[in-house]
Amino acid sequence: MPDHPGEPQARQPLWFLVVYALAWAGGSIAYVPFLTILLPVRVTALAGSAGAVVWLSTIAFFGAIAASAGHIAFGWLSDVTGNRRGWAVLGLALSCALLLAVPWARTLGELIVIVAAWQVGLNMMLAPLAAWGADSVPNSQKGLLGGLLAFAPGLGALAGAMVTLPGLASADGRLVLVALTVAAAVLPALLLAPQAPPGAALPDPAPAAPVTTLRQAALHMWTARLLVQVAEAALFSFLYLWFRSIDPDVDDHLTARVFSLVLVLSAPVALIAGRWADRHRRALTPLVVCTLIAPFGLVGMALSHSIAAGIASYAVFGFSTSIFLALHSAQTLRTLPDSRRRGRDLGLFNLTNTMPSLVMPWFTLALVPWFGFSGLFILFAALALVSAVILARLQARFGREN
Repeated sequence: MPDHPGEPQARQPLWFLVVYALAWAGGSIAYVPFLTILLPVRVTALAGSAGAVVWLSTIAFFGAIAASAGHIAFGWLSDVTGNRRGWAVLGLALSCALLLAVPWARTLGELIVIVAAWQVGLNMMLAPLAAWGADSVPNSQKGLLGGLLAFAPGLGALAGAMVTLPGLASADGRLVLVALTVAAAVLPALLLAPQAPPGAALPDPAPAAPVTTLRQAALHMWTARLLVQVAEAALFSFLYLWFRSIDPDVDDHLTARVFSLVLVLSAPVALIAGRWADRHRRALTPLVVCTLIAPFGLVGMALSHSIAAGIASYAVFGFSTSIFLALHSAQTLRTLPDSRRRGRDLGLFNLTNTMPSLVMPWFTLALVPWFGFSGLFILFAALALVSAVILARLQARFGREN
């Protein structure tokens, strides 16, 4: 997709991209261990195994609403105030404080309130950070940026594996460790990285893409990501419970190790794929390939009857979708039609991350009792193939970028 007005032309030094990617990883370190391991374990302890799915689904529903509204609102506020850094600092402080308040919750209602407020604080940090990258990184480095962003989920999962090491910390102590790690990851960017003025980037000397063309591309990118995120959101919330449905002896630490290993191993491949996309100016090709691989993992998961087969199949799915989501996040920045409202527009893009969490818990509750997880995974495989078709058509329409 061609460049457009507001596109910064100066290449960023590697240290900027690294500290920015580390700050983005801070968001993953905040929510991956908490939402995939620490919260499900806490909910299971409070509600029992029978009530855990309902509790988690309810919490995910209200948390997704809070995250959706927060990302749009604080992205827009960082646009109109021209201050990305200040909102991100405030969000970091608020999200860490609310994470430490989780042990106070003893009922479903209390957990909903705290988790929803935590989601608002977290997106108060993430929304300005996302727009900060759009302000600062030129198209010629977006593949590299996407590759570096791919390390974020792996670091988040690795944090989950570390804090759940037996004997390292109590349940409440694990939350403290997560908050401290998040702060250590995010603060270098907030303290050291220069902030480009929103909408004030250098003008693009190349012919600009029409705004309507960019809007159409943005809609296709939005739809393609949503279809993949439906599957990712379900596995994000229910991976632990799905593993236990295959083998009741599976514990939280095994789930965290599998999750982290898949994400960590996918990051270097995403980095290579992102650099390839930059050099060959084929931004969408790696995305198409990933959406063609993911269905194989999902079908394998649907057919799995042993924990080894389940882990192997999940690895194929997780490997491909991790690369897809990281590279998609960076390449999406090409399609933003208004440089003055990048924060708001990225908040709308973030709906692809939160909308599945609004729908999938209830969809899961409706389908799993009748068809099991296998029926769900077959549906997800079909959606991933539709995403591949959308992206392939978008790539063919734009061809090689100028």
